[in-house]
Amino acid sequence: MRNDKENIIVNKTFDFALEIIDFAENLYESKKFPLANQIFKSGTSIGANVREAQNAESKADFIHKLKIAAKEADETEYWLLLCLKSPHLKSPDEKLLSELKEIILILSKIVSTSKLK
Repeated sequence: MRNDKENIIVNKTFDFALEIIDFAENLYESKKFPLANQIFKSGTSIGANVREAQNAESKADFIHKLKIAAKEADETEYWLLLCLKSPHLKSPDEKLLSELKEIILILSKIVSTSKLK
């Protein structure tokens, strides 16, 4: 059953998804459609999987969904780093990358703690 109390990782990933939508929109405007689509999909999927984990059927299901979110976060980091390093692409601001690194750390900690319980 879903718990609607304040949840930091749910909130952070939702806010991150909103920022990713803005960044992807800038890439669309630059006609970088394939990259914009990849960043949009992986960047918004993080929060969707975290949200889905809130309704997990078991602890194993919860961990599995958060691991999927972590994989999406890693993929998003890859695409953002490509944008950062390529002279042909719009660079993400440091805040976006910093927020993603924080999300990755939080997800990693939740998964490792959940496995111990």
